[in-house]
Amino acid sequence: MAYFTWKETGLTADCASLEAMAARLEEAAGLMRRMAAEGFVVERHADGQHITHADAAVFEAYGFISEEPPVRQLTLMPELAE
Repeated sequence: MAYFTWKETGLTADCASLEAMAARLEEAAGLMRRMAAEGFVVERHADGQHITHADAAVFEAYGFISEEPPVRQLTLMPELAE
């Protein structure tokens, strides 16, 4: 399943005021709520929290890049009829 690892390392680091910090956090919260409504989930793993979606098309529509190993990202094609 496609996923990316959630690593928050300074969402508000470049904000110059509390108002700017609040706006940034509200924007991020809104995005997370939309993602949850569309079926994204958080899975805890030893290397961090993975944000996943069962439908690769929805995952890609958000512009996310899967961190799955390349062999797991392969799409198997049905055999062609001869």
